[in-house]
Amino acid sequence: MVLLGSFDIITPDPGLFIWTVLVFLILVWILNKYAFGPIKGALKKREESISEALAQAQKAREEMASMKSDNEKILNEAREERSRMLREAKEARDLLINEAREKANAEYNRIVEEAKGAINNQKMAAMIEIKNSVGNMVLEVSEKVLRRELSNKNDQEQYVKQLVDEIKL
Repeated sequence: MVLLGSFDIITPDPGLFIWTVLVFLILVWILNKYAFGPIKGALKKREESISEALAQAQKAREEMASMKSDNEKILNEAREERSRMLREAKEARDLLINEAREKANAEYNRIVEEAKGAINNQKMAAMIEIKNSVGNMVLEVSEKVLRRELSNKNDQEQYVKQLVDEIKL
């Protein structure tokens, strides 16, 4: 126990206590001014930068969502435009086909009408030719009948029958 009696740290001395409190307060004030203040400022700046980064990240997310929605809108518009263009192209193709078909039908009808007209003209020409031939034959028969008429009437009738039979052949 001898050792304990000489150990003054355990027993408080009022002068030492005052000096310890005074040194402690000075140390706290120095630390507060030069260490805790800058640390607080750095922590505050760090907190602000983190808050700002979070706000920017949220803003970026919102912009990305907006861009995604805009991209979807643009993509849908492009799809609609493509569909419209395909529909217009199909309508134009159908219109061209119908016009070509109508022109072909009109040309066909015109050619058929011309052919019918040509056939009728040839038919009429053939009929005229046949009538002319028949007329010529009648004249020839009449001429021959008149030449033989001066002779006998029986011979004349027989001759007419003979000519008619020849014409039929």
